[in-house]
Amino acid sequence: MTLRSLKSVVTCAAAVTLGLTAVVPAHGVEGPAPDPRNTKAMRDMATAIAATAKYADERVAIRDGYVPKGEDCMTNPFGVGAMNYHYVKQANWGSKDPARPTALLYSREKDKNGLRRLETVEWMSTDRDQDLKTADDRPSMFGVPFDGPMPGHWAGMPKHYDLHMWAYRKNPAGRFHNWNPALTCPRKALTPGKPPTAPHAHGH
Repeated sequence: MTLRSLKSVVTCAAAVTLGLTAVVPAHGVEGPAPDPRNTKAMRDMATAIAATAKYADERVAIRDGYVPKGEDCMTNPFGVGAMNYHYVKQANWGSKDPARPTALLYSREKDKNGLRRLETVEWMSTDRDQDLKTADDRPSMFGVPFDGPMPGHWAGMPKHYDLHMWAYRKNPAGRFHNWNPALTCPRKALTPGKPPTAPHAHGH
């Protein structure tokens, strides 16, 4: 399959999924979800999918400035679920533009060509007062509030808010739920004589 064909398939599949979501009553959708009667939210979701379909090819994301950050697999320290590789474009930090997500999340597994599969798009925004106890500046997109505030997930990352949209992999908890309960991280082998460490707590 050519890259053009792959992009067409991904775009069409995402559009069909988006359309099916839109006809379900808001109260019938698991997890946080836009009101399907919200025309702007539906239009912005379609924009996000159309703008990121090209990143089905991991090499395009890297050429566009998305850089791998943090762990290859992050486990939810507060419950079930996980999320995979974050590729972050620092120039898009704080973006509320549906076409300019801050991060793209890719699978840990690689295909036969050595490439990862696009799963999620994510927007991130700095917590203004860097106080985890206040949330008066919580942003929202698609009619859905961001999660947080939460600590940074890697060196130099500030306390922040974020919003995930599982546009390219089904999330049983809902398209905008932060953790995917269908994902688990592999157990890390322990170094002899070294005690196990607790997972890095973050409020994704």
